Amino acid sequence: MTNTLQTPRVVNALDRMFAESRDQFALMRTGGVDFSRLESASPQERADTLGEYYLPISPEAGRLVYSLVRAARPQTVVEFGMSLGISAIHLAAAVRDNGCGRVVTTELAAAKVARAAQTFTETGLDDLITVLHGDALQTLQSIDGAVDFVLLDGWKELYLPVLELLEPRLVPGSLVVADNTSMKELAPYLDYVRDPSNGYVSVPFPVRDSDSMEISCRV
Repeated sequence: MTNTLQTPRVVNALDRMFAESRDQFALMRTGGVDFSRLESASPQERADTLGEYYLPISPEAGRLVYSLVRAARPQTVVEFGMSLGISAIHLAAAVRDNGCGRVVTTELAAAKVARAAQTFTETGLDDLITVLHGDALQTLQSIDGAVDFVLLDGWKELYLPVLELLEPRLVPGSLVVADNTSMKELAPYLDYVRDPSNGYVSVPFPVRDSDSMEISCRV
């Protein structure tokens, strides 16, 4: 049985990327980035400032989204917030192993788009991934056809606007997975998907000690 996550070039790429991200987070904790200044910055300014930094899902969350995509067998997977591509690799690996589908991902930072493209080629998954460079609220308007799976992992205040943009393309049974849902900025998003009148069945799912994901099914 095929598991692309266990192929040497994917394993090597993910091991390297997770190790680099751990080193970066250690540097951030010692004051390497002025987060107070970023709080008032625009999404583009934040993206450019953090253009060399990983903002990744955890290894556990990566395996979770891989498993969900394998089970749901979506034709179109949309990711909001590619960063340097760790989550997109997990999504594309699942699409590869399903034998059908595509991944469309979005990113504001040009530096990240360039680096991620190299990594996707390195892993052999580049033929499954389309990267939309720019403001996701603009670029995602180009999506054609139904959307069966969504991963939200970009700027937190944009989760709800991105979801509302994609909603007309969500089919019954579509899954929407939101990362970092313990953050206070996501309260409006959580209120929305947890309100049954908005058309979702939603459940929190812990993926690390201090954070969780929200998995919502479009009904």
